[in-house]
Amino acid sequence: MKLVVLAGGFGTRLQSVVADIPKALAPIANIPFLQLQIEHWKSQGIYSFVFLLHHQSDLIIDFLKNQQNDTLKDCQIAWLVEPEPMGTGGAVAYAIKQLHFSGDFLLTNADTWLGNGIKQLLDAPSPAMVIVKVDNASRYGCVELDDQNTVKVFHEKRSYNASGYINAGLCLLHPGLFKDLNNKPFSLEQILFPFLANNGILTAVPINTDFIDIGIPDDYFRFCRWIESGKKVKL
Repeated sequence: MKLVVLAGGFGTRLQSVVADIPKALAPIANIPFLQLQIEHWKSQGIYSFVFLLHHQSDLIIDFLKNQQNDTLKDCQIAWLVEPEPMGTGGAVAYAIKQLHFSGDFLLTNADTWLGNGIKQLLDAPSPAMVIVKVDNASRYGCVELDDQNTVKVFHEKRSYNASGYINAGLCLLHPGLFKDLNNKPFSLEQILFPFLANNGILTAVPINTDFIDIGIPDDYFRFCRWIESGKKVKL
């Protein structure tokens, strides 16, 4: 199964503490975050990767080339640089057209760590997304399900603290979902996922596992402490 990795963002919120490099290469105990991610994805059985790039793409490409005889040994890898920012959905649609995708594929964010979920997701019907429950969903927005684990609605981010299920940044999709969206910048979270939910065809896969998005300084430092402790402190 192919894992498509969204790694083209500008990482604006993290630039105050990680300057001059893309967010995906943020150092974690002197190891690039993306290297830890690749090792973790391989431990879950993934050996085929497509990296969707834009901001500082040359640095990520250099990293991938340097890892071809190390972390990425025995892996199939490809990368694609968007000519302009296309949003999360536009980047995927562009890759589908340029790289001639066929069949289901996994999609994830380069900056989101998820303890597991790939196996569970592959057992679900496509389209599907992994969701996790967090104590404070205000930063992410909540996912509401029915009793069949079908996504009913996505609730917007809120200004008050509340627990709930959130999109964990790992999805199982197929190219047909993007056939009318090629060459149009758009957001998966704002356009495609709500459309699928409104039509009752997006399956939720709830899992209980480690989750963190390193996109803000507090969470980046929290992840650093977790890795440096040997994953012993609370994430």
